[in-house]
Amino acid sequence: MKKIALILVVLMVASLALVGCGGKQQTNEQTNNNQNSDIDFSKLIQARGSDTMVNLGQMWAEEFMDKYPEAQLAVTGGGSGTGIAAMINGTIDIALSSRSIKEKEVADAKANGIEPVEFVTGRDGIAIAVSKDNPVQELSMDDLKAIFTGEKTNWKDFGGEDAPITLYSRESNSGTYAFFKEFVLKDEEYATHSNLMPSTQAIVEAIKQDKNGIGYIGLAYLNDPAIVGVPVKKDEGSTAYKPSLETIQAGQYPVARPLFLYTNGQPEGAIKAFMDFVMGAEGQKIVQEIGFIPAK
Repeated sequence: MKKIALILVVLMVASLALVGCGGKQQTNEQTNNNQNSDIDFSKLIQARGSDTMVNLGQMWAEEFMDKYPEAQLAVTGGGSGTGIAAMINGTIDIALSSRSIKEKEVADAKANGIEPVEFVTGRDGIAIAVSKDNPVQELSMDDLKAIFTGEKTNWKDFGGEDAPITLYSRESNSGTYAFFKEFVLKDEEYATHSNLMPSTQAIVEAIKQDKNGIGYIGLAYLNDPAIVGVPVKKDEGSTAYKPSLETIQAGQYPVARPLFLYTNGQPEGAIKAFMDFVMGAEGQKIVQEIGFIPAK
């Protein structure tokens, strides 16, 4: 009888422990659900801007909506300038930009009651793309400036064939256009014979069909075997490096930049939840998967 009584006591204690654990787990789940229920996901979050970042932004949105099925996000491109202008006008919630916001844009935003807050979400290398059939081995930063300003117009000046150089550039509302002009051209004007393309993918497609073409594209777009990224060196006395995650992280490849998101004021509610996701481990993993350098 004593053994039976002892067994019953042990079973009762074990049962109470299980109930306690179950109750604790249920409490944790309820807490998490309550935290999520505090976020109002009823409003569509709209993000617009950089074509370099649009695939990244769309993947962020997809993964975020998988995590929060009640959330609603729409991400579109059009260029960094377009995204920032839309934020200034109050027609979107988040601007994607591959360049930093300009002082005049900040002033225009504040005049319209908008307070831009900047988030550095990762880094990108700008690949100098040519056809795989182009024999040029490397270019310096000065070479790039001479080519894209129209100072030099023949590939023979850079170890290539005796053939005219065809320039492919983004349109002026592109953050990549603005960054390249400031960082590479030292604020000189692009050559008047440049072909202005509506998107990065359009540059890729053009160079695939043009052996003498050259253009600048985000590193993530350097994934077509018909084009290659030319190794670039800082100056004539330096080593030229191919654009890659490793050479950008090491500070060896010279044409690189940060990638930004801008919000109106410090984000709150659903926008804060999204920005926390982007800047957290899950969002930064996506940055790397897309082909950029994580910010963290």
